[in-house]
Amino acid sequence: MSGSGPLVVGVVGAGKISEQYLANMAQYPDLDVRFVADLFPDLARSRADEFGVAGSGTVEALMARDDVELVVNLTIPLAHAEVASAALASGKHVWNEKPIAAARVDAAGLVAQAAAAGLLIGTAPDTFLGPGLQRTRQMIERGDIGTPLTASMVFQTAGPHSWHPNPEFLYQAGGGPLLDMAPYYLTAMTQIFGPISRVAALGSSAGPTRVIGSGPREGESFDVTVPTHVSALYEFAGGLKAQAVFSFDSALKRVGILEISGTDATIAPPDPNRFTGDIRLITADSPEEQLIPAGDRPAGRGIGAVDMARAIRGGAAYGGHRATGALALHVLEAMFATAESIDSGEFVRVESRFEPIPALPDDWDPTQRTV
Repeated sequence: MSGSGPLVVGVVGAGKISEQYLANMAQYPDLDVRFVADLFPDLARSRADEFGVAGSGTVEALMARDDVELVVNLTIPLAHAEVASAALASGKHVWNEKPIAAARVDAAGLVAQAAAAGLLIGTAPDTFLGPGLQRTRQMIERGDIGTPLTASMVFQTAGPHSWHPNPEFLYQAGGGPLLDMAPYYLTAMTQIFGPISRVAALGSSAGPTRVIGSGPREGESFDVTVPTHVSALYEFAGGLKAQAVFSFDSALKRVGILEISGTDATIAPPDPNRFTGDIRLITADSPEEQLIPAGDRPAGRGIGAVDMARAIRGGAAYGGHRATGALALHVLEAMFATAESIDSGEFVRVESRFEPIPALPDDWDPTQRTV
C-alpha cells in the first residue's frame, strides 16, 4: 500500500484538451487536482480558476511541490518526453497524453526511467477502458463472433486545421493522422488481437501547407511535414490481420469505424475515440444487425489516471494499472514501423511486446471513492 486517500494530481498543459480532463477529474473522488501548470502562467491561472483548482504556475513550480504524486501531462507531443522525465525525476508518477513520446528512444527511456524509480507511467488513450470497448472485448472472448479473423479501421476527415485554433503540431513531427488518431484504433486492436508483429503501409499528403480555418489566427498558413493520408496492413503476433486508413485529406467524414470479423459474425464497437455507445453485431446467418448498448458505467478522459491511482494506493491487491507505458511504447513502435514502411515500401517488423491487459471488473466506477 502506498499512502492513503485521494491521489494528489498536478496538470501540465492548459490547452484545449485540459478542459475535458479537468472537468472529468473533478468528478473522480480518487483524484485530488491541486495545481495547473503551463509555459504561460496566466493561462494556467485562468484554467485553474475555471475548474476550481487552488494552485497554478510554472512547470518548475509544479515539479517542486512535495504534495503532488501524479503529473497529468497534457503538453504537445514534442514536449511529452521532457515533461514526463522531469516528473519522474522529481519522484512523481506520470499520466501522459498520447503518444507517450515523439521518438522511440525517448519512449523507451521513459519506461525504463519509471521502472528504475519504482514509479508508474501511463499513457492515453484510456478510451479502451470505457464500457464500449470493454463490453466488445467480453463479447469476443465469450465467442459471440466465433474465432476472430480480420479487422478494418477507418478514420478520415478534412483535418483539424478547420477547427483547432493552433493546429500546427497536428501536422508536424509527433502528429499527423498516424500519431494523432491511430493510437485509439491500434490500442483497441491490441486488446482484442494482441501485439502487432509487422506492418506494410503507403502514405501521401494533400499539400505542403494548410490554412487555419477558425479562431483568432484564421487565414494563417503553416507547413505540413508528415503524411496526411496513411493506408496500412497490420499483422498481429497470433497471425490475425487488419487494414487501416488514417487520413486528414477527405471531405467525406468517416470516423470511428472499427469492425472485427470472425467465423460466425462481425462486431463493430463504438468509436475508439469515445468511451461508450451502441455495439453493432451482424451474424453470418442474418442480415439484420443487432444494437447492443455498452452500458451506462461513467467514463471519460482521465479514467486511466483513476486506474493508476487505485493501483498506486492498492498495491498488489489491486493488480496493476492497465494503460501501461509498455502498451503505449508498443503502439508507438507500431506507428513508427508504419512510417518506416511508407518510406521503405517494405514490411517492417515490430519487436516490442507487452503483458496481457486484464479487463476491468463490471462494477468498476471512476465516480466512486475507493482509496
